[in-house]
Amino acid sequence: MNEALQQLLFFALLIGGFYLLAIRPQRVRAKALQQVRAGLEAGSRVITTAGIHATVVVVEGDDVVLEIAPGVRVRFASAAVVRVLTPEVEQDEQDLVDDEPEARDR
Repeated sequence: MNEALQQLLFFALLIGGFYLLAIRPQRVRAKALQQVRAGLEAGSRVITTAGIHATVVVVEGDDVVLEIAPGVRVRFASAAVVRVLTPEVEQDEQDLVDDEPEARDR
């Protein structure tokens, strides 16, 4: 009887560990992405799953029109947007781009 209880406890711990390490973090990420996509609005700077930096022009249901260059507009599924950039993040990224030529000159 004691061995059966140990096996049951082992499987319970195994299932609990799997939940904590795999399922729960995935649900948290999915919820965060859903909030990002729900908060899309015209004028927001975003990054898509393909790594394209763009500005939101129009949000139309499950689609979003992004301007990837002046006058170049592309329609994406809103699920393709993975991050909305804040002004601080944009400034940090611009600083990295500005620093690149200096690194090459050395």
